[in-house]
Amino acid sequence: MAITYNNLYMDIRQELRTAGIQAATLEARELVCYASGKTRQELMRDARLYVPAAIEEQVRTLVQRHLAGEPVAYLIGEWEFYGLPLDISEHVLIPRPDTEVLAEEAIKFVQPLEECRVLDLCAGSGCVGLAIASQAPKARVVLGELSEGALRICRQNIRRNGLSGQVVSLAMDVMAGPPAHMGEFDCIVSNPPYIPRADIATLDVSVRDYEPHMALDGGEDGLDFYRTICRDWQAVMHVGTRVLFEVGVGQADDVLRLMRSAGFGDTEVIADPAGIPRVVCGTLCDSV
Repeated sequence: MAITYNNLYMDIRQELRTAGIQAATLEARELVCYASGKTRQELMRDARLYVPAAIEEQVRTLVQRHLAGEPVAYLIGEWEFYGLPLDISEHVLIPRPDTEVLAEEAIKFVQPLEECRVLDLCAGSGCVGLAIASQAPKARVVLGELSEGALRICRQNIRRNGLSGQVVSLAMDVMAGPPAHMGEFDCIVSNPPYIPRADIATLDVSVRDYEPHMALDGGEDGLDFYRTICRDWQAVMHVGTRVLFEVGVGQADDVLRLMRSAGFGDTEVIADPAGIPRVVCGTLCDSV
């Protein structure tokens, strides 16, 4: 029986809600838009039109894959972060609203500086560095990432958002320390792998089975990348460099102590909208 786009969207939204998915409204819309090749505006415009059977079938197939655990962002190959459209693949973590807190705090620091250099370590899709660049046009941003698959996504997202004159992506292994001749940065941001290794097996199936473990595994206690950046990356900092980290639940105090012991002052912990300590930041005062 024929169904309109509006009724199909409402059916899918209800199915996702019944499954306990909080973002059912957003995800239903994105799945229908993707399968039909329509923008959000076109979907609203065509709400009363009937859906071709092949498109309805594709939508329902995507929904079943999603209900089995596959994230919507990987199904449709894109997601939005800080108002920017981003290409997404299985090589990168899906940008999350929590991480916008990291971007927002970095933007607050960078905007008054005008001309400055920013380094986004463990850049993944490039979402944080690109958000900073979009709000601070005089900043020059480097996206540092080890995964070649993630670097491809970074390059695509730089082009997609028209930031080629302001942002570059470079291969970097955080655990090996900074490459030679990088110069110094005024701001370093990082959303590094921070899941304790033993905890990865306990993660939700949508994360454990689909998101790249390379971007999740923070070592035995989840703090390996924080230690390395605070200790080994001071070669690309100067006194006054601001370093901002996203941290996992329960890690803020540990990262705060690491930063203070490595010579960072003016330290601060910022909570996400749910009240969970999410960002730890500090200014380099005295190198170790």
